Amino acid sequence: MSAKAATAGPSAPVSKTDPLEQFQWKPQPQAQALINAIVDEFLKACPSSAELARRMKHESGTRFVDWIDYIQVHRTPELRASLTAAGFIRRAAPGAPDCYVHDGGIFPQVVLDSNAVTRVAIKADSVVDFLAAHNITDEHPIEGEPMAQLRRALAFRAKGAVLLIVERHGYRGYTVPEVEEAKVVKILKHREAFRRRTRDWADDEIGYDHIDQLVESSIADLGVDLSCDLFFAAERQYWQRRNRAAQIQKARQDKLGLGWANHDHHTYRSSRHCFPRLIRVLERLGFRCRERFYAGEEAGWGAQVLEQPACNITIFADVDLSPDEVRGDFAHEGLPARSELGTVGLWCGLHGEAMLQAGMHHLECQFDFDSLRAQLEAAHIETMEPFTNFEFLRQAFTVGERWKVADDRIDRLLAQQLVTPALASQFRAQGAIGSHLENLERNDGYKGFNQHGVSKIIAKTDPRKQAKDDHELIGA
Repeated sequence: MSAKAATAGPSAPVSKTDPLEQFQWKPQPQAQALINAIVDEFLKACPSSAELARRMKHESGTRFVDWIDYIQVHRTPELRASLTAAGFIRRAAPGAPDCYVHDGGIFPQVVLDSNAVTRVAIKADSVVDFLAAHNITDEHPIEGEPMAQLRRALAFRAKGAVLLIVERHGYRGYTVPEVEEAKVVKILKHREAFRRRTRDWADDEIGYDHIDQLVESSIADLGVDLSCDLFFAAERQYWQRRNRAAQIQKARQDKLGLGWANHDHHTYRSSRHCFPRLIRVLERLGFRCRERFYAGEEAGWGAQVLEQPACNITIFADVDLSPDEVRGDFAHEGLPARSELGTVGLWCGLHGEAMLQAGMHHLECQFDFDSLRAQLEAAHIETMEPFTNFEFLRQAFTVGERWKVADDRIDRLLAQQLVTPALASQFRAQGAIGSHLENLERNDGYKGFNQHGVSKIIAKTDPRKQAKDDHELIGA
């Protein structure tokens, strides 16, 4: 895909006839330049924050600007006009009546007020973890009780500039909510239930019924948004336990007290049979269907992109698809069984549904692309060739984590003639690629994805291709 093709079109639904054209995202250089100017001035005014930005890049391969949750800055007519000209719109939030957001790109919210001090708030999984990592003692109080959906604390202060650390759990407002004592126990109970849920079932339908019960119970006690936050924190932990690149990178980010708060999207693979069940779980957790993704007829798979605005979580839901099916309501109407498996279907056949046994195919986070690649290489983690290398979007997988494949799964695929005996032998002996960490760098607030370049790299992760390469290597 050319850069020109990627940038064409507005960032809102534009076509009622072709579902693949309903969302067309484009870079927003004017908005990015405005945010960069504010952040640059802030870092000049606050040396401790500038040192943190340096450490983020050199110790975790991340960029300070990608960690920003919101910017609170002095209100002037000129700034308001600049925000409006760059595509920001005023949308009041609890505790921030003069709040500006940009629906056409990925940018921090900008809150205008009468205070002359610029406040930049960066996000982390845990305020306490950040404060402890930087030896910021209890003389700096934390706003919000433990388990509150918003917690906030002062990290660094300089003349005219303050750095805040923010922890959110399914809440986008600025007024710290009170926490009922009885609710704390319920949060802990449902967090444990999501982390310990049975994932391996003989019947996937029963597995999804179990997820439905856990989700409905949590929503009844805690509401949709907080339940969603707890659910995906557990999902990241499960994926991380099965991926060495994730474990190494998480430790690097935890050294700075940040956690996975730089996540960009979570990718789930599904069989055709289970795809409507996957979408149903996600929509019950507050996700809304966004653009559809299709890698092309030769690739044979596509995806539904979903977004949960309160939790700031995006999902890439992958499934084997034909060109005709991607233009129908494949997310809800169901997909008939096939006599052969594509790349996604075979992965599920070998490892299980991503929402069940397998866990996520990959987590994609926002990084400084070149820095992360070099730093992971130094930690003996290889990165595959980039499948997107535009100025506004760069993407690459780490080399996949190889998982052992259960004998009963191979036997089932053989009985259904979905794999050959030769492939079955390869999978028994050497396993198959299971998961990745994805290195992503977004520039100019670009919110979309590469519709075509990904097909080639996904083909390289196909277990059949991997088995063939292994066979050739052994034969050599």
